[in-house]
Amino acid sequence: MRRTKDPSVRRSLALFRAFLREQQDPEHCYTLLARDAADQVEAYGPLEGRTVLDIGGGGGYFTEEFRRRGAHSYLFEPDAGEIGKQPPKGTVLADGYLLPLADGVADVAFSSNVLEHVDDPGTFLSEMVRVTRPGGLIYVSFTNWYSPWGGHEWAPWHYLGAERARRRYERRAARPAKHTLGENLYAIHIGATLRQVRARDDVEIVSARSRYWPFLAGAVTRVPGLREFATWNLLLILRRCP
Repeated sequence: MRRTKDPSVRRSLALFRAFLREQQDPEHCYTLLARDAADQVEAYGPLEGRTVLDIGGGGGYFTEEFRRRGAHSYLFEPDAGEIGKQPPKGTVLADGYLLPLADGVADVAFSSNVLEHVDDPGTFLSEMVRVTRPGGLIYVSFTNWYSPWGGHEWAPWHYLGAERARRRYERRAARPAKHTLGENLYAIHIGATLRQVRARDDVEIVSARSRYWPFLAGAVTRVPGLREFATWNLLLILRRCP
């Protein structure tokens, strides 16, 4: 894949088209997303020789992409069912709340679309910060609840109520929904998350923007109210303070 400008309409369309094919071709979807995410991380410095932790990375697409770029990357995933049959070598079955690592071992702590699946985002973020060295980067993205995709497979009907949306999905799909609000999906909001991060004295915000928006990606996150709907997916790049 040729690198595309971020943000740009071309990039956003490519990611959106891949997302529409996620169920039919997950390999293409997540490989493209992993390349895009690695581009975003690499914008802050080369990955060659860096230690990158992929926390909650499921099938390991991000881990493998970081390794292709010369990083020492390791996958930490709490759900054995998400890892797949051929996980990256060195994969660790571990909870992001309590990583089996010493302080400051990572140059980059990376988490893609995990925060909305944990019931204590503050503790999860604190653990990512703990394992990152001073000056290192923390990459966190998540789908906020009021995003059109906030209800995941039962979106956008979550705007009418989570239980109603989940029942509608199960009736139409004739199978159980993967996500249940309060069990493995949580209503996380952009404003509250930004306030929580800004209140910390161990990180600074390098970038806060929509992960997929093709223009004004940073501006949309600065408008209270609007950002909860229009951002779709918040991307935070944080730097660990000395």
